[in-house]
Amino acid sequence: MLHSTYYKVMKTLKDANIKNKKILLRVDFNITIQDGRVTEDFRMRATLPTINYLLENGANRIIIISHFGRPNGERNSDYSLWPAAKHLSKLLNLEVEFLENIESGKKFQGEIALLENLRFYKEEEENDREFSKELSALGEIFLQDAFGVCHREHASIVGVPKILPSYAGLLLEKEVSTLASILENPKRPLTILIGGAKISTKMAVIEKFLDFADNVCLGGALANIVLKAKGMAVGKSFIEESMIEKVKEIEFTNTRLHLPIDVKISQDKDASNGIKIKAAGSVNDDEIILDIGPDTQQLFANIIHKSKTVVWNGPVGYLENPKFAEGTEYIAKELARAGAGALTVIGGGDTYQTLEKLGVMDKVSFVSTGGGAMLDFLAKGTLPGIEALK
Repeated sequence: MLHSTYYKVMKTLKDANIKNKKILLRVDFNITIQDGRVTEDFRMRATLPTINYLLENGANRIIIISHFGRPNGERNSDYSLWPAAKHLSKLLNLEVEFLENIESGKKFQGEIALLENLRFYKEEEENDREFSKELSALGEIFLQDAFGVCHREHASIVGVPKILPSYAGLLLEKEVSTLASILENPKRPLTILIGGAKISTKMAVIEKFLDFADNVCLGGALANIVLKAKGMAVGKSFIEESMIEKVKEIEFTNTRLHLPIDVKISQDKDASNGIKIKAAGSVNDDEIILDIGPDTQQLFANIIHKSKTVVWNGPVGYLENPKFAEGTEYIAKELARAGAGALTVIGGGDTYQTLEKLGVMDKVSFVSTGGGAMLDFLAKGTLPGIEALK
């Protein structure tokens, strides 16, 4: 069992007697599927150790359950997990049966299967008690390995553990252990670098780490609102107006806080030319901040290389246009160069996809399968899905 002041006692897979048992395994297969084919499978590969452990240690039957996208409680072929079942078969070199509904899951007599998208059922996101019972009928033991949605109070996250004996899978155990070590006893200097669009989803972790970390570096669209709150011009850059007053509560003179000192701007986020580098605060009314500039890249890189622990979540530019991906790719490369002496932890889909694109995924210490879940855990020290396993 894992012991921590942050998540107390969490039962794990190796505590469970799985021999000849029917296993209900919750995973996060929120992957990329295009034209009926899996084109990005990091979250799927991350849970293979748990699946292989079950196969190798005598589990009688494994039914895997997951969400995929946001079909809003309705069946939609664009959000079917059928391609994921085919892809998982290839990864395991073993036929994975696809179950179209819960009733077919109750009749399943094979070795391993994947159930259709949980979010085809509106009761999943409603955390419906009867739906939790229906899911629970598919197994004798429940394994939670979907860290990326453990911050959600959904039926398959917090409902099923109230019914079945429940344990953390190997991936969830590794996620929690790594992130808890940062909260409990980090190697310092500790730096957190946060990007992305909305500051509202990241304000709690920013406030916590301004007190706890040695450095807090902000980039991406969420940095725009901090610049504006400081009285600096941000043109027509995206900001969350509703957060202005809250952001003004930040102590801007805090020496731990590092904001962009130069920015890449354009009048059009889809531009291929007419792009300029300007000092932060000198942006015209008709201009948009779309990336950090070279001086900010160097500033953040210098901080990274002086740190012993670095946590990064969220791009620092508008990745939809390759012209504004330079800052994010620069940060990724510098983190990959941080060396064996530093713990580097990455989270968020856009962030790890940049690492994959650059071929440096294996150069960082740990890549979390969660974006919002990672930030929530760092802010609160636990998550509803973890609490449900106690």
